[in-house]
Amino acid sequence: MLTRDIRTLGNCHEGYLIRIGEHGIADNGQGGVLQPRARWPDGAIAIGYWHEVPVAVLSEPGDEHWLPARHWLGALPEQSFGLLSTALQIVRWSQDHRFCGRCGTRMRRRSGEFMMACPTCSFRSYPRISPCIITLVTWRDQLLLARSPRFPTGRFSTLAGFIEPGESAEEAVRREVFEEVGVRVGRVSYFKSQSWPMPHSFMMGFYAEAASRELHIDGIEIEAADWFTADQLPGLPPSYSISSALIENFLRGSAVRE
Repeated sequence: MLTRDIRTLGNCHEGYLIRIGEHGIADNGQGGVLQPRARWPDGAIAIGYWHEVPVAVLSEPGDEHWLPARHWLGALPEQSFGLLSTALQIVRWSQDHRFCGRCGTRMRRRSGEFMMACPTCSFRSYPRISPCIITLVTWRDQLLLARSPRFPTGRFSTLAGFIEPGESAEEAVRREVFEEVGVRVGRVSYFKSQSWPMPHSFMMGFYAEAASRELHIDGIEIEAADWFTADQLPGLPPSYSISSALIENFLRGSAVRE
């Protein structure tokens, strides 16, 4: 597990390194992403400790043969998810916040914390985290799963969306479900959360009990949706996603009730 105490890494210049490029993440030659312990190159950003060894991430042009982040998220052990999620989000932050959003001056990264400061107007920038809800809508033993036009062929998943200003997570669940599939829900219950580095989302998972089964698909964010039972499931999201966890947990509960 990644230990994120970066305050103690201020004077550290060597350890593991994760190399992230435009097309993916570099293989270390042994089916992993942690490059052997060595001195870090200029531009590397320390992100914490991995099994008590300092680890940093480096953004570079990369190689077109590097495997994409989604491959690594699915191929590596579950405990590596937080490591990759942190590395990907810190790289995105360092790329997107090079200049001050207030006055345009080049930002300077502050050692010992994830923060950039403007030397001209003192504006501070921290890694962006976008709160989202992701919810599995159910009706008795049935699951409501939907398709986004962006999904691979045949894949269905749970419903999700960003929380809007002034909105609670539960309010976002009710709004998103109604906007996307026209279903009003009753009881909403929290499941668990997941940091999702595509690109910087914080997913809060919920179950929502439908008040009716009638669907009215929006046709924009959702191109298809339907009710499914455990013995008639479509293609499902990858196992490392919280969407998959929501579905699997519900199916286990249904099996016990039977």
